[in-house]
Amino acid sequence: MRALLAALLLAAAPAAAQDTTVTVHADRPGPTYDRRIFTQFAEHLGNGIYGGLWVGEKSKIANVRGYRKDVIGALKALGVPVIRWPGGCFADEYHWREGVGPRAKRPVKINTHWGGVTEPNTVGTHEFFDLAEQIGAEAYVAGNVGNGTPQEMAEWVEYMTSPAGTLAEERAKNGRKAPWKVPYFGVGNELWGCGGNMRAEYAADVTRRYATFIKAPAGTRILKIAAGANVDDYKWTETLIREASGQIDALSLHYYTIPGGGWPPRASATDFDEAGWADTLAQAWRIDDLITRHTAVMDKYDPQKRIWLAVDEWGTWFAQDPGTTPGFLRQQNTLRDALVAAIHLNVFAKHADRVKLSAIAQMVNVLQAMVLTDGAKMVLTPTYHVFMMYKPYMDGTVLPIDVKAGWYNKDQFVMPAVSASAVRGKDGVVRVALANMDPNRPNTVSATLAGVTATAATGQVLTADAINARNDFDAGDRVVPRAFTGAQVANGTLTVTLPAKSVVMLELR
Repeated sequence: MRALLAALLLAAAPAAAQDTTVTVHADRPGPTYDRRIFTQFAEHLGNGIYGGLWVGEKSKIANVRGYRKDVIGALKALGVPVIRWPGGCFADEYHWREGVGPRAKRPVKINTHWGGVTEPNTVGTHEFFDLAEQIGAEAYVAGNVGNGTPQEMAEWVEYMTSPAGTLAEERAKNGRKAPWKVPYFGVGNELWGCGGNMRAEYAADVTRRYATFIKAPAGTRILKIAAGANVDDYKWTETLIREASGQIDALSLHYYTIPGGGWPPRASATDFDEAGWADTLAQAWRIDDLITRHTAVMDKYDPQKRIWLAVDEWGTWFAQDPGTTPGFLRQQNTLRDALVAAIHLNVFAKHADRVKLSAIAQMVNVLQAMVLTDGAKMVLTPTYHVFMMYKPYMDGTVLPIDVKAGWYNKDQFVMPAVSASAVRGKDGVVRVALANMDPNRPNTVSATLAGVTATAATGQVLTADAINARNDFDAGDRVVPRAFTGAQVANGTLTVTLPAKSVVMLELR
């Protein structure tokens, strides 16, 4: 059926991308574009923690209490609102007591999920909260439902949050007297897979049980995020929301953009042609349909939309870079990744009534990372720059947007030529984001501005000379935002000429 649909779309699609018409409805504002949509994910995986974030206090690399200054500075500038830790699949076997107390006495384990390397437990609970505080982020802690017990999870929550009692005294002995805030707690991770290979019905019962013992101190609140569906498993969503909605505040969704035929990831992150470009972007566009369908299921049981949909793992997943350690999931990041990020951030605006948190995978050195490091060197990826361009969206008001775009197609891959969103920021400025999928042709966008009084448009553009352009340690920054002058406003209409293969963020003044 999917192949037939693609063939029909291809037959109907023009050879060249059509121009685009847009209507921005500032006269009927929508929900908040929650800052937590910019959540980051830091798992004990490859060099995501060790080497990427943590180098230790004795390292020659400039650091603050073991965390490298350059990476922390970049993430702080990005305004990372929330960090999800310690996994991922790693969380499914993580026992918190192994990561507290004197570091020299912590057990060295094997990371059975990622590379079979040793895990020294150097970065544990206290170190994680130090990381969050240095960046200025809130904590999203993922609990171990895989091979942990409800008692272990309950005691971890008490250790972190309780103002008094034996566990609070132990926390103080380990260097932290005041309790931490844990606004978000994951009731397991991927219970359908590495979290236990559970059936949906069993997972719902387990979720109800474990969530019962996640108790916040008086006057505080912990939002409980259940392990939701993998891609298009709508039965999972229905079962969890039907059976466990009384014990949870959010349900997760995991979806990775995997071109080249699906699992396992086999496509190169950097060596690809236009078909590889189009395949990847077409897979990224699936997130819109997935959220629409999962939301429809949730609406049956939660029409008031009390329960969030937390897309807390998303991003590109390619074959890891040649010569890197197996299981470390190290991949370069190109202009193509930037377009994938823009598609997702625009789609999240469309579904902001239900999507209140999302976490790209991952923050440093793993999959679609913000930052790559190599020893003392650091580089910011094209994805980092897209997030920086969208940063003013945080906690703004979504403005509904109608988009009539032509089709971009290459071989069997067909998609709308333009992705778009609009938000009125907390500063009152209306911003319009536009991304041109076509790597060969510009696209002229004509936007009607309903309820917007503007006489000028300024902004930034992210593009490059090649579809696989990237920022690296040798060539430097090739893919960075630059001033954009291709937009004009006249008589209530915004006219924009989008360069080929570009992301544009406009401010209307």
